[in-house]
Amino acid sequence: MSQLTTERLLLRPPTDDDRAPIAAMNADPAVMEHFPAPFTRAESDAMIDRITAMIELRGFGFWVAEVRETGQVIGFVGLSVPTFEAPFLPGVEIGWRLTKDAWGNGYATEGARAALAHAFGPLELDEVLSFTATTNKPSQRVMERIGMTHDEAGDFDHPRLPDGHRLQRHVLYRISRAQWEA
Repeated sequence: MSQLTTERLLLRPPTDDDRAPIAAMNADPAVMEHFPAPFTRAESDAMIDRITAMIELRGFGFWVAEVRETGQVIGFVGLSVPTFEAPFLPGVEIGWRLTKDAWGNGYATEGARAALAHAFGPLELDEVLSFTATTNKPSQRVMERIGMTHDEAGDFDHPRLPDGHRLQRHVLYRISRAQWEA
Protein backbone atom coordinates (compact mmCIF):
# COMPACT_ATOMS: atom_id res chain seq x y z
CA MET A 1 0.00 0.00 0.00
CA SER A 2 1.12 3.51 -0.74
CA GLN A 3 2.49 5.99 1.74
CA LEU A 4 4.00 9.44 1.40
CA THR A 5 6.53 11.29 3.53
CA THR A 6 7.17 14.97 3.96
CA GLU A 7 9.65 16.81 6.11
CA ARG A 8 7.42 16.41 9.17
CA LEU A 9 4.67 13.95 8.22
CA LEU A 10 4.10 10.33 7.33
CA LEU A 11 0.93 9.86 5.27
CA ARG A 12 0.00 6.18 5.39
CA PRO A 13 -2.93 3.78 5.22
CA PRO A 14 -4.95 3.47 8.43
CA THR A 15 -4.42 0.66 10.92
CA ASP A 16 -6.70 -0.55 13.70
CA ASP A 17 -4.57 1.48 16.14
CA ASP A 18 -5.73 4.65 14.35
CA ARG A 19 -9.42 4.05 15.02
CA ALA A 20 -9.47 5.63 18.49
CA PRO A 21 -7.54 8.84 17.65
CA ILE A 22 -9.48 9.33 14.40
CA ALA A 23 -12.77 8.71 16.24
CA ALA A 24 -11.81 11.31 18.87
CA MET A 25 -11.06 13.82 16.09
CA ASN A 26 -14.33 13.03 14.28
CA ALA A 27 -16.28 13.47 17.53
CA ASP A 28 -14.81 16.92 18.24
CA PRO A 29 -17.45 19.62 17.54
CA ALA A 30 -14.74 22.19 16.68
CA VAL A 31 -13.14 19.89 14.09
CA MET A 32 -16.55 18.99 12.65
CA GLU A 33 -17.88 22.57 12.56
CA HIS A 34 -18.10 22.53 8.75
CA PHE A 35 -19.75 19.09 8.60
CA PRO A 36 -23.39 18.31 9.38
CA ALA A 37 -22.54 16.72 12.75
CA PRO A 38 -19.73 15.08 14.71
CA PHE A 39 -19.37 11.36 14.00
CA THR A 40 -20.27 8.57 16.35
CA ARG A 41 -17.61 5.90 16.90
CA ALA A 42 -19.47 3.61 14.49
CA GLU A 43 -19.59 6.33 11.81
CA SER A 44 -15.89 7.05 12.26
CA ASP A 45 -14.98 3.35 12.07
CA ALA A 46 -17.11 3.00 8.91
CA MET A 47 -15.19 5.96 7.42
CA ILE A 48 -11.87 4.22 8.22
CA ASP A 49 -13.20 1.07 6.53
CA ARG A 50 -14.10 3.07 3.38
CA ILE A 51 -10.70 4.79 3.37
CA THR A 52 -8.92 1.44 3.69
CA ALA A 53 -10.98 -0.08 0.87
CA MET A 54 -10.26 2.95 -1.36
CA ILE A 55 -6.52 2.68 -0.79
CA GLU A 56 -6.59 -1.07 -1.47
CA LEU A 57 -8.65 -0.55 -4.64
CA ARG A 58 -6.98 2.53 -6.13
CA GLY A 59 -3.62 2.82 -4.38
CA PHE A 60 -4.59 6.19 -2.93
CA GLY A 61 -7.07 7.64 -0.49
CA PHE A 62 -7.22 9.72 2.65
CA TRP A 63 -3.97 8.68 4.33
CA VAL A 64 -3.60 8.93 8.09
CA ALA A 65 -1.35 11.89 8.91
CA GLU A 66 1.25 11.05 11.54
CA VAL A 67 3.90 13.43 12.88
CA ARG A 68 7.16 11.66 12.04
CA GLU A 69 9.06 12.93 15.07
CA THR A 70 6.49 11.79 17.65
CA GLY A 71 4.28 9.20 15.92
CA GLN A 72 1.22 11.24 16.92
CA VAL A 73 -1.80 10.74 14.65
CA ILE A 74 -3.14 14.19 13.78
CA GLY A 75 -5.85 13.35 11.24
CA PHE A 76 -5.83 12.54 7.57
CA VAL A 77 -4.80 14.10 4.26
CA GLY A 78 -5.16 12.70 0.79
CA LEU A 79 -7.08 12.02 -2.36
CA SER A 80 -10.52 10.57 -2.92
CA VAL A 81 -13.09 9.96 -5.62
CA PRO A 82 -16.37 11.69 -4.69
CA THR A 83 -19.42 9.41 -4.88
CA PHE A 84 -22.14 12.01 -5.30
CA GLU A 85 -23.35 13.55 -8.56
CA ALA A 86 -22.28 17.04 -9.57
CA PRO A 87 -21.57 18.78 -12.89
CA PHE A 88 -17.79 18.81 -12.23
CA LEU A 89 -17.59 15.06 -11.54
CA PRO A 90 -16.16 12.49 -12.11
CA GLY A 91 -12.87 13.63 -10.68
CA VAL A 92 -10.38 13.22 -7.87
CA GLU A 93 -10.57 15.50 -4.85
CA ILE A 94 -7.94 16.45 -2.32
CA GLY A 95 -8.95 16.89 1.30
CA TRP A 96 -7.80 16.95 4.89
CA ARG A 97 -9.11 16.87 8.45
CA LEU A 98 -6.81 17.51 11.39
CA THR A 99 -7.12 17.41 15.14
CA LYS A 100 -7.60 20.80 16.74
CA ASP A 101 -4.18 20.68 18.44
CA ALA A 102 -2.55 20.27 14.99
CA TRP A 103 -4.16 23.41 13.55
CA GLY A 104 -1.98 26.39 12.68
CA ASN A 105 1.22 24.40 12.14
CA GLY A 106 1.10 24.13 8.36
CA TYR A 107 0.46 20.38 8.44
CA ALA A 108 -2.57 20.50 6.11
CA THR A 109 -0.62 22.50 3.53
CA GLU A 110 2.45 20.26 3.82
CA GLY A 111 0.45 17.06 3.52
CA ALA A 112 -1.71 18.42 0.69
CA ARG A 113 1.37 19.42 -1.31
CA ALA A 114 2.65 15.83 -1.01
CA ALA A 115 -0.74 14.48 -2.09
CA LEU A 116 -0.75 16.81 -5.12
CA ALA A 117 2.77 15.70 -6.05
CA HIS A 118 1.52 12.10 -5.92
CA ALA A 119 -1.58 12.98 -7.97
CA PHE A 120 0.38 14.70 -10.73
CA GLY A 121 3.41 12.37 -10.47
CA PRO A 122 2.77 8.64 -10.12
CA LEU A 123 -1.01 8.87 -10.62
CA GLU A 124 -0.60 11.05 -13.75
CA LEU A 125 -3.85 12.95 -13.11
CA ASP A 126 -4.67 15.97 -15.26
CA GLU A 127 -6.66 17.82 -12.57
CA VAL A 128 -7.43 17.70 -8.86
CA LEU A 129 -10.53 19.25 -7.27
CA SER A 130 -11.36 20.38 -3.77
CA PHE A 131 -14.56 21.68 -2.25
CA THR A 132 -15.91 22.72 1.10
CA ALA A 133 -18.75 24.64 2.67
CA THR A 134 -18.60 28.37 1.98
CA THR A 135 -18.14 28.90 5.74
CA ASN A 136 -14.91 26.86 5.88
CA LYS A 137 -12.42 29.68 5.34
CA PRO A 138 -9.42 27.82 6.86
CA SER A 139 -9.70 25.02 4.30
CA GLN A 140 -10.16 27.53 1.50
CA ARG A 141 -6.90 29.21 2.58
CA VAL A 142 -5.11 25.84 2.39
CA MET A 143 -6.54 25.32 -1.12
CA GLU A 144 -5.13 28.68 -2.15
CA ARG A 145 -1.74 28.03 -0.49
CA ILE A 146 -1.32 24.82 -2.51
CA GLY A 147 -1.99 26.67 -5.76
CA MET A 148 -5.66 25.86 -6.33
CA THR A 149 -7.98 28.47 -7.82
CA HIS A 150 -11.60 29.11 -6.94
CA ASP A 151 -13.92 28.11 -9.79
CA GLU A 152 -16.85 30.39 -8.89
CA ALA A 153 -18.93 29.04 -11.78
CA GLY A 154 -18.56 25.58 -10.25
CA ASP A 155 -19.82 26.50 -6.76
CA PHE A 156 -22.70 24.19 -5.90
CA ASP A 157 -25.30 23.06 -3.41
CA HIS A 158 -24.07 19.77 -1.95
CA PRO A 159 -26.61 17.11 -3.00
CA ARG A 160 -26.28 15.21 0.30
CA LEU A 161 -27.48 18.18 2.37
CA PRO A 162 -31.11 19.25 2.57
CA ASP A 163 -32.33 22.50 1.06
CA GLY A 164 -31.70 25.38 3.42
CA HIS A 165 -29.02 23.56 5.45
CA ARG A 166 -26.41 26.01 6.77
CA LEU A 167 -23.62 24.05 5.00
CA GLN A 168 -25.44 23.30 1.73
CA ARG A 169 -23.58 25.87 -0.41
CA HIS A 170 -20.06 24.73 -1.35
CA VAL A 171 -17.15 26.38 -3.12
CA LEU A 172 -15.19 24.49 -5.79
CA TYR A 173 -11.43 24.81 -6.25
CA ARG A 174 -9.31 23.28 -9.02
CA ILE A 175 -5.69 22.79 -9.97
CA SER A 176 -4.46 21.39 -13.28
CA ARG A 177 -1.24 19.52 -13.95
CA ALA A 178 0.01 22.58 -15.90
CA GLN A 179 -0.73 24.90 -12.94
CA TRP A 180 1.04 22.49 -10.57
CA GLU A 181 4.09 22.22 -12.81
CA ALA A 182 4.33 26.02 -13.19
